Amino acid sequence: MKKCLRLLAFMTLLLQLSACHNTDNEEDIYNALLRLNLLPAEKIYKPLQEKNFRKKAAAVDSVFSHLQKITAFNGTVLYAENERIVYRNAFGWADPVKRQQPLTTDARFELASVSKMFTATAILILQERGLLSVDKDVRTYIPEWPYEGVTLRHLLTHRSGMPRYEHLADARWPDKNKALTNQAMIQLFIQHKPEVYFKPDNGFHYCNTNYALLASVVERVSKQPFYAFMEKNIFRPAGMNNSFIYHLPADSVLSGYRPEGIPGYDQRGRRLVRVPNDYLNGVMGDKGMFSTVTDLFHFDVALKHAVLLSAETLSQAYAPGSPRRRSNKDNYGFGWRIHAESDNAVYHYGWWKGYRSFFLRDLGQNKTLIVLTNKSKAPGSDHLWDIINDKRYPIAPSSANTRVLYHPR
Repeated sequence: MKKCLRLLAFMTLLLQLSACHNTDNEEDIYNALLRLNLLPAEKIYKPLQEKNFRKKAAAVDSVFSHLQKITAFNGTVLYAENERIVYRNAFGWADPVKRQQPLTTDARFELASVSKMFTATAILILQERGLLSVDKDVRTYIPEWPYEGVTLRHLLTHRSGMPRYEHLADARWPDKNKALTNQAMIQLFIQHKPEVYFKPDNGFHYCNTNYALLASVVERVSKQPFYAFMEKNIFRPAGMNNSFIYHLPADSVLSGYRPEGIPGYDQRGRRLVRVPNDYLNGVMGDKGMFSTVTDLFHFDVALKHAVLLSAETLSQAYAPGSPRRRSNKDNYGFGWRIHAESDNAVYHYGWWKGYRSFFLRDLGQNKTLIVLTNKSKAPGSDHLWDIINDKRYPIAPSSANTRVLYHPR
């Protein structure tokens, strides 16, 4: 009898909802549900475990509030779990010396080496389109490159053995008041051909030259400036409306400070000093990207949902690029470091001219922590991994029937 009554109620519900649908009146639908003594969808599908949500946010806030007290942490933070933004906050000032202009979560910071994951993404996009192969020699795309046997894979995984362009430029770039561009960097290598660290694939050596070269490959293959390619093919599709690549025309005279984004500060003893513009800032690919914590979260979600790259390609990006060592050291994939102490975590840190950045992603637990600062002195990464590894207060995914906390722009 009970089953018959339930079936009758369900059929009556369908008929009434159908009638309401014809009138396009949501209030009638809601009232029809109430008359049947059934809960409407928004009463059923609520975000789960809101207490845990608040407790997790409080736990993350306590870490950074404490760090601000003991280390004068100055920057922005975003923590997300199961693609829900649990915590997002800003600490300190755009000018921490004069304590002026309170930071907001929309502040744009230089990402330093966190830029590398975006350069690697650009290379993989071009490979998916059939325009290049990571196993081809660099000279397939930059014929004038003076070193043999270096593939794009070697560059991506820092196994090329290439010398550091910063050391070469410091010794050989004639006018430090003019920007060194990617093409000018290539010309320096052609002209002076410094000795390599080792033959390709004979070791691991983290080197900015690798990713500067990859940016030049993107330009040669796509036939457009690197910054324009990134805007069209990564930033816009991922909803990263506050991100850009800092770029300078060839032989441009440097401004005193970079006018874009939040200024960076070096810690010199007890003093903070604003970092002036630098001729090396003209090189793109290894650094030079400005972004916000929210835009980086959009990138994280875009990767998880195959907006930019297929899942198969991403699995290659997260694969160790070097042979596994007996010592439990982190490995390096395509633009991502691979965390040895986690089953499925990738990350990158950045440090350049008054900026520090941290992008941690535990893919297994679906946790993301992003920290951007405009001071050369930043919290130790152990504090950040403790947040990722904190299994208290698990956060359930938000229901498809509730208001989503993440909105791509």
